[in-house]
Amino acid sequence: MQKIVLLVTCLTIPMGMAQAQAPTQRANTRFEQLGPMLPTPNTFRTASGAPGKDYFQNRADYDIKATLDDTKQKITGSETITYHNNSTDALPFLWLQLDQNLFKPDATGNIARTNSINAEQGSSMRQLDPSAALKGKDYGHKITSVRDQAGKALKYTINETMMRIDLPQAVAPGKTVSFSIDWNFNIIDAKAAGGRSGYEFFPKDGNYVYEIAQWFPRLCAYNDVYGWQNKQFLGQGEFTLIFGNYKVAITAPNDHVVGATGELQNTSQVLSATQQKRWNEAKAKGDKPGENPVLIVTQAEAEAAEKGKPTGTKTWVYKADNVRDFAFSSSRKFIWDALQPNIEGKRVWAMSLYPKEANPLWGQYSTRLIAHTLRSYSRRTIAYPYPVAYSVHGPVGGMEYPMMSFNGARPEADGTYSEGTKNFLILVVIHEVGHNFFPMIVNSDERQWSWMDEGLNSFLEGLACLEWDANFPARGIEPQSIVPYMQLDSSKQMPIMSSSDNILPGTFGPNAYSKPATALNILRETIMGRELFDYAFKEYARRWAFKSPEPADFFRTMEDASGVDLDFFWKGWFYGVQPVDQSLVKVDWFQPNSQNPEITKAEARAAAQKRANTISKQRDAASKDQSVVAQDSTMKDFYNRYDPYAVTDEDKKKYQDYLATLTPEERTQAEAGTNFYTLSLQNKGGIPMPVIVRMEFEDGTDSVARFPAEIWRFNDASIKKVVATTKKVKQWTLDPFYEIADINTEDNSFPPVSQPSRFQLFKQQQRGGGAAPNPMQQQRQQQPPAKQGTGRN
Repeated sequence: MQKIVLLVTCLTIPMGMAQAQAPTQRANTRFEQLGPMLPTPNTFRTASGAPGKDYFQNRADYDIKATLDDTKQKITGSETITYHNNSTDALPFLWLQLDQNLFKPDATGNIARTNSINAEQGSSMRQLDPSAALKGKDYGHKITSVRDQAGKALKYTINETMMRIDLPQAVAPGKTVSFSIDWNFNIIDAKAAGGRSGYEFFPKDGNYVYEIAQWFPRLCAYNDVYGWQNKQFLGQGEFTLIFGNYKVAITAPNDHVVGATGELQNTSQVLSATQQKRWNEAKAKGDKPGENPVLIVTQAEAEAAEKGKPTGTKTWVYKADNVRDFAFSSSRKFIWDALQPNIEGKRVWAMSLYPKEANPLWGQYSTRLIAHTLRSYSRRTIAYPYPVAYSVHGPVGGMEYPMMSFNGARPEADGTYSEGTKNFLILVVIHEVGHNFFPMIVNSDERQWSWMDEGLNSFLEGLACLEWDANFPARGIEPQSIVPYMQLDSSKQMPIMSSSDNILPGTFGPNAYSKPATALNILRETIMGRELFDYAFKEYARRWAFKSPEPADFFRTMEDASGVDLDFFWKGWFYGVQPVDQSLVKVDWFQPNSQNPEITKAEARAAAQKRANTISKQRDAASKDQSVVAQDSTMKDFYNRYDPYAVTDEDKKKYQDYLATLTPEERTQAEAGTNFYTLSLQNKGGIPMPVIVRMEFEDGTDSVARFPAEIWRFNDASIKKVVATTKKVKQWTLDPFYEIADINTEDNSFPPVSQPSRFQLFKQQQRGGGAAPNPMQQQRQQQPPAKQGTGRN
């Protein structure tokens, strides 16, 4: 290893004379408890973060019958809802969500969007008029009937995306009420309108893929925190929902394949004999490496269906218990494959639906990714409780519902794809299937706190991606990746603890996904350690499975189950927008004078020889034998032979007498020649974080010292810390493994490490147009024509 001169102050001090200096103090509140920033614990939600003895949640059971009109792209439905009031309050009215009303052109979520014209770069019609794609039809929920159990009309009021039903008599605590609603709506073009569900039209074969969600009137949540959570749906803040049992009958053209939340109840009526045989074959697949999913509907069969015409309709009946929502997908274009892996001792269906345009990627990866995700998340939270998990390819790039996820990533028309497309498929399937745990099971309030599902899920997604492939670029949880966001001016950031609809445009991804995911990764790797973190995180999932936690419940549970005080961390990372920026200002080097003459006189000799080695001495070296004394030995006396640096018996005796005055610890340090380094550190960013410093020694070895974040508790701006080592340090580096998201690493080294400034040696370059082919296409272009293929399965 190259030797670097250490620019430090070198002092010698007698052992026992150095006195510990009182730490420099600067009052700060960063390590005070969150206190009034969190809600007061009560009998609903305890101080430990667990549900209290009076915790309640209402539920709604649904019996839905719906028809998909593939000619008009319309859904007509009727539902009977049984609402269970488990609260201690009598409820004179009920609030329901009508999410399709977001797609009315005059909805607040549309007209409140800001935009501008870019005269230089040009602007699309969607930029100029965000609701332009919604003006072709009359979109939104059309409520045609609301009646009680006896068939009598109930009074209702629609306020944009919310509907209030006034009950003739309040539903008392512990009681239920049943009513029915008839409704219909036109399905949006998901790609044109940018929705979380809708259809995609394939002009080459004239068919549609439908991904249907947010499609039926559904109950709002009523809880101990907000009462009714009836905030309007503006498009960004997602959904706050309650659990219930569902029975749903979906009538579609008889050549469609329909997948949905829950278990299919009438396989013998909707599947052919061949498909049922394949279905049964898939039940034994999914536990061995390399097992291919069983194709229940093959690509050839799907392509044949694309060319045919329906001869009638078919009704698919699904049943789902204890879910917070219901979604489905339908198309005659669907290829359908399945496995049934063992997840924590239980067989679970992993199924994918996708058109031929998604192959070869989807046939190779999608269903296996589902199985992998269920295994990974179940180990870290709770065993997956549902009977099935779907991944569906269509117009929605990535969206989640119970047991049902809509995912993007489509190869090129020739079947090739870039590495980025493949990695996106892996990431999006893991992410959206992972949402089954957060928020479909641990049922957080997405309308209010996006990070409680997106952040926690993104963290687990990163771990699952690395368990899929150790070389996967799981950058979303790496501290380095969040640095550009945390480098932004504070006016351009929002605290993680911000309401979903108020997060600034362009920062929703970092705020709700990456920053909380990174924070959790830092907690696991640097603050708490894997064992404590994993136990506490699993306990949070266990406590709040099939319940509705709030942020305080998460914060408190993580501390309660680990015994680690994390209030400073929640303050810095979740409630603030300050960055992490540590600086190693300087290092002072101190070395005790050991009094050992073997050492002190050797050092003195070396210093004298160094001082004597002047340029004149170097140039006169060739003629030194010509001096008088060198040529005439009679000119030499005692002092020509005397060595002032020789160790005498008297020196040795004095040293032993000195050692006798020291304590055993002081004697050990004196004999070892311990070096003491005082590190001067600054917290320039604001968030107090652990101090991690790497020492590179002169002998080529290194070591890492770690100090907890509490090192800043008496002064959150600047501190000093003494580090002792028997080896001499030539280079110091803060945050050597890039684990605290330090936004400026240029001041993390001492002595400072110079970085070269780059400049370009340039020549005249030809600029060509057109997008380069992906590597798969390039390889095919280099192969003889006979070896080229379509890339289709």
